[in-house]
Amino acid sequence: MANKRLLKQTINLISEELFAECIAASLYGPNRDSAEALVYSTLRMRADFISRISHPEPGMSASLYYKKLREDFVAQASDIIDQLNHH
Repeated sequence: MANKRLLKQTINLISEELFAECIAASLYGPNRDSAEALVYSTLRMRADFISRISHPEPGMSASLYYKKLREDFVAQASDIIDQLNHH
């Protein structure tokens, strides 16, 4: 398991890239409203996962918790990427 700082940096980096793509889609894409919704969902995703790193669930082993967190992040980021591609 990577340390929390590295995990936060990775989430921030990926979120920043997604945010930039969403902003570009909202500026240059045909459907501004859905692109703006993607901007907000990217911001919420980042805040949610950073918060989850700092406050793990009690009673769950750390390795399982962070493995699930990474899987959830990849799934949610992939969903946003798919929505951007179909925008």
